[in-house]
Amino acid sequence: MNRAPVDEARLRRLLGGPDLAWLVERVRRRLERGQPLTGPVSLAAPNPAQRVAAERLLGRAPGGGRALTVRLDTVDAVLVRSGISPEGLKVAVTTLTGPVVPLDEVRRSEEQAWAEAYAPLTALAGEVPALAEWAARVCEGGLLLRRIAATPEAAGPLLDQVARVLRELPAEPPRSLSVFAADVLGSAHALDDGTPAATLCISGIRVLTGHPDGAGGAWRRAAWASAGLLRDDVSSTVLTLNLRGTPALDWMAETGEPCVLTLRQLAHRPPRTAPPVVHICENPAVLSAAADTHGPDALPLVCLQGQPSAAALALLAHLHELGATFRYHGDFDWGGLRIATTLHQHVPWQPWRYSAVDYRAAVKAAHHAPRPLTGVVAPSPWDLDLAPALTEHGVRIEEEAVLDVLLRDLAG
Repeated sequence: MNRAPVDEARLRRLLGGPDLAWLVERVRRRLERGQPLTGPVSLAAPNPAQRVAAERLLGRAPGGGRALTVRLDTVDAVLVRSGISPEGLKVAVTTLTGPVVPLDEVRRSEEQAWAEAYAPLTALAGEVPALAEWAARVCEGGLLLRRIAATPEAAGPLLDQVARVLRELPAEPPRSLSVFAADVLGSAHALDDGTPAATLCISGIRVLTGHPDGAGGAWRRAAWASAGLLRDDVSSTVLTLNLRGTPALDWMAETGEPCVLTLRQLAHRPPRTAPPVVHICENPAVLSAAADTHGPDALPLVCLQGQPSAAALALLAHLHELGATFRYHGDFDWGGLRIATTLHQHVPWQPWRYSAVDYRAAVKAAHHAPRPLTGVVAPSPWDLDLAPALTEHGVRIEEEAVLDVLLRDLAG
């Protein structure tokens, strides 16, 4: 069916000027929302030119009130009767401003585009169940993603990169972050600090590895390292005492002196042997005191120095493969519990005087008033009574406070 032609020249003179732009915009907004083009629309504070334009359109003054009110059915009738737009106001406005896409259709189209953008994470969640909840949060909440990639067209390729990275983690053995990025994403700088891919990948890595929340360059380096990705292979280190299995370790064990191992050393020349039991502590003061007190007679000891580094995890995983079992002790505070939990996600260990019974005994034996416990509560899955005991007493007991007991255990 052919439409009656619009007299576009007359239409633009009558309705297309700047003084009636507000009216055209109101009509277009109604069309987008699927609302009828009937009833009044008002302009709160019109200027004289806008009043004159409305009078010229209607052929009479629209009224003397403070607001300028125009009835849309009246405008429609004028356009039809004059032959300027025989099919009325809707056709007139689309002639002036272009086709109108209903907002419902826009929303459906946008939702479909976002669903397609989320597809890489949806597939990843099916392949890596540990990331399913995280992927759902990214897709359903989407606040972080939409800050980073405002449109689905930008989000789709970004999420494809993120899924490809997380699918390969944790990296075993650990490797260079830049080399990994080049291999997986085609650019050595694709995961540099501040890139959208790096921001989202670190968010996913925290779920994979249990790395604690934080901020800053050192925290980001540690987060990458928790998944086996390193800025370099020499800055990640682990502190040991009386391990053997390489000429260097054997020589240090003979002297009873602490030894620092880099990730590079562990990747290229790991220990060839492992003792049956390796004790693990959180703080360097314990290892130093063991060297001072027992020297070469101290039992083998590994010190995490806080959250386990990539080097520490690589060493412990290697020793575990060689048959070693681990006994762990850390600070009795919420940070200590988180470190212990992170370690347990990588290698199995048994508590070394690190239970609710040991904590209560340490509180009772404290010579000075312990420092108050602060921070966010953390669980203790190896001893379900430990976290409630910390909450009950509300004080922290650092390893140095029970050093005498630990040293007795380390006497070889």
